[in-house]
Amino acid sequence: MQAVDFDRFYRYDELTAVLRGWAEESPQLFRLDSIGQSFEGRDIWLATITNVETGPDAEKPAFLIEANIHAIEVTGSAAALYLIDRLLTGYGNDTKITRALDTRAFYVIPRLNPDGAELALADRPRFIRSSVRPWPLPEPEDGLHVEDLDGDGRILMMRVPDPNGAWKTHPDEPRLLVRRDPDEGPDDGTFYRVFWEGEIRNYDGVTIKVPRPVEGLDLNRNFPVDWRPEGDQLGAGPFPTSEPEIRAFVQAVVERPNVTGHIAYHTFSGVHLRPFSGHPDDHFPTPDLRAYKIIGEEAERLTGYPAISIFHEFKYDPKEAISGSASSWFYDFLGVFSWTTEFWSPQRQAGIEDYEYIEWLRDHEPEDDLLLLRWSDEALDGRGYVDWYPFDHPQLGAVELGGWDAMYCWGNVPPHLLEREIAPHADFALFHLLVSPRLEVHSLEVEELAGGSHHVTLVLHNTGWLPTYVTHRAQERKAVRPIEVELHLPEAASVVSGEEREEAGQLEGRSHRRSLLGWFSDDSTKDRVKLEWVIEAPDGGTLEIEARHQRAGT
Repeated sequence: MQAVDFDRFYRYDELTAVLRGWAEESPQLFRLDSIGQSFEGRDIWLATITNVETGPDAEKPAFLIEANIHAIEVTGSAAALYLIDRLLTGYGNDTKITRALDTRAFYVIPRLNPDGAELALADRPRFIRSSVRPWPLPEPEDGLHVEDLDGDGRILMMRVPDPNGAWKTHPDEPRLLVRRDPDEGPDDGTFYRVFWEGEIRNYDGVTIKVPRPVEGLDLNRNFPVDWRPEGDQLGAGPFPTSEPEIRAFVQAVVERPNVTGHIAYHTFSGVHLRPFSGHPDDHFPTPDLRAYKIIGEEAERLTGYPAISIFHEFKYDPKEAISGSASSWFYDFLGVFSWTTEFWSPQRQAGIEDYEYIEWLRDHEPEDDLLLLRWSDEALDGRGYVDWYPFDHPQLGAVELGGWDAMYCWGNVPPHLLEREIAPHADFALFHLLVSPRLEVHSLEVEELAGGSHHVTLVLHNTGWLPTYVTHRAQERKAVRPIEVELHLPEAASVVSGEEREEAGQLEGRSHRRSLLGWFSDDSTKDRVKLEWVIEAPDGGTLEIEARHQRAGT
């Protein structure tokens, strides 16, 4: 098996070579397909991982992992590759992995946004939110545009002395900038304005605007659910699935109705996020919310990341809701459980606990910054927070560059800590696939009757934890068909009693069975269905019965 490094991030050509290598080495378990091309024409790769000797992926319950929709969040791509590597090396050696790939399938998209990631990983990087397609501006506006000015492969902060600046040095730690006191005057010390490293377009010598980048699209606002136009939702694009990456992704999912769940790999915060983005929890069907919380408890146990609600605990603005996101589309439209994993929490690494994920970024005490600075010095050998150094800016003259190297230790896991951070998430993905519904034969009996007739009794059952329909939201949406059972008769045979093709409804799983006490306990056999036929076959022969469910398998 080819060696894959998990202490660095792969650029597109390397990533493609790794995926093609797996396809050549493990054709029984791994298949590589392109689901479409990015804006700049790169293939968007989808890996299918299952044991083809036990059946094709389309006839098995499946789980989808999608990574790196946002340009700089390449940790997600590394985690997707780690999962694939773990599955391929574990098959035949690990009981759960072997069972999962024999009975189910994984779909993995390691890099949904290859164009943006190439910018983030370039020798002289550029940071954009998501797609490289210009939108909604035809060309850059005047003002500061972020770039690696000194060509050192990093985009750092830039501090500019200014008597009206909002920042000053910490009294005990000169590297650190803290908020200026509200009552301090311009002669009370040295103050700074702080920008990201970059050049100023059409600088007038006085004003420094910070415009929106010309690449203003956010691919994770372009999904066809609760979509709102650009004026209401920043980055949404001109219409749902307007962008080639999202259109290809949505089409690939629709063509795979056996998908029972989804995780999107992002950074950062160290949490698992669940829907809704725009509705409180009482919008859920009660059984779905219970199941979400149970799965979330296991996610936290396996990874150490808490599972939280986007609406209640991860809003960018308490009065605004995100729309057009992948997780909302998967749950609210398709009716499958969907998560967004935000890898990595520098705050927790530094010993900062019980903080509010979004509000902390807006405002926190200087003591937290001191803890983070100490963490950078000790755990990262000072690479995370760069001491300020002089730089001759082409428009501003003498400034200083330094501060946090965000790409290195905030937007991603530092490479030497990468494998340790992403490894447990393969266990959660495996768990989530194994709780999917699974249609199997409980029993099949054939009783010979007089005159060449036979009484056939088939009992099917769902051996998975989740019901065949996966969520009650799917039932509300009518997003999933019932079990279909079809007879393939031998020549000259006919059905005397029963239907040659019939629907057998949905089967429950074990997810609702949580207590042996009280009036709510229900251990009835709702996970089984019994079907019977009388077949007249005067010439004998073989009867084939096919039972299929789009999410529970064939």
